[in-house]
Amino acid sequence: MSPHDDATAPSTDLSRSAAPAETAIRIAVDDLNAYFADVHAVRHVSVGLPDRHVTAIIGPSGCGKSTFLRCLNRMHETIPLARATGTVLLDGQDIYAVSPVAVRRQVGMVFQRPTPFPTMSIRENVAAGLAVADHRPTRKQEDEIVERALKRAALWDEVKDRLKTSATGLSGGQQQRLCIARALATDPEVLLLDEPTASLDPISTQKVEELIYELRTDVTVVIVTHNMQQAARVSDQTAFFLGGELIEVAPTEKMFTSPTDERTESYITGRFG
Repeated sequence: MSPHDDATAPSTDLSRSAAPAETAIRIAVDDLNAYFADVHAVRHVSVGLPDRHVTAIIGPSGCGKSTFLRCLNRMHETIPLARATGTVLLDGQDIYAVSPVAVRRQVGMVFQRPTPFPTMSIRENVAAGLAVADHRPTRKQEDEIVERALKRAALWDEVKDRLKTSATGLSGGQQQRLCIARALATDPEVLLLDEPTASLDPISTQKVEELIYELRTDVTVVIVTHNMQQAARVSDQTAFFLGGELIEVAPTEKMFTSPTDERTESYITGRFG
């Protein structure tokens, strides 16, 4: 296989379509490999991510979890000397055969630390992603999209009276939910969350977890977490990574009660990691 990169990817758009009913898989990953120069960070990963389910990715630090996540919306290739091989299909379409911008409209991402744009208001933050939409909405349409996104992120009631104020005035938990709202504003099919509660207090963590649980009704969610209890609380499916390899993937209840690989059991029970 040849490495994926922007220079070879055609600029065609990624059309939105329903997930295949017979498999209910939203993203299908086949033999994915990711590299940082000569470092082989993700090794021959094949996995299906079910539509309208939450998949948690667990494993020790440095095992390739975040790198895998970033390959799902082509963020990995933005790092110098980084490349990926293999196949990632979104609704049967190869995400590396279309433009990265088209992919990121359908596969949103939220990072570990809240990243609101400091020079923008709350409203402007949520609407930021709409600037790259195929058809820029009118002001009225944009207002409706912002309100819907903030409601989906369980933040509307807390900020509706101060949409024109700076986003930096929000608490850490509110800022993270704002970033989730920003990702939801483009109406993505998939939402990637890279340890979204790692820097939050317990109350804010609970609010974000409740939000993740609710989002599964219309979005496919993939969350990287070091918190095993969090994975058990919010996910339907759990994948265990170790040394860049996918060791095991199973329904979450089965993963935490009767894993099939002894390495998974050792990690879950705290013997390493």
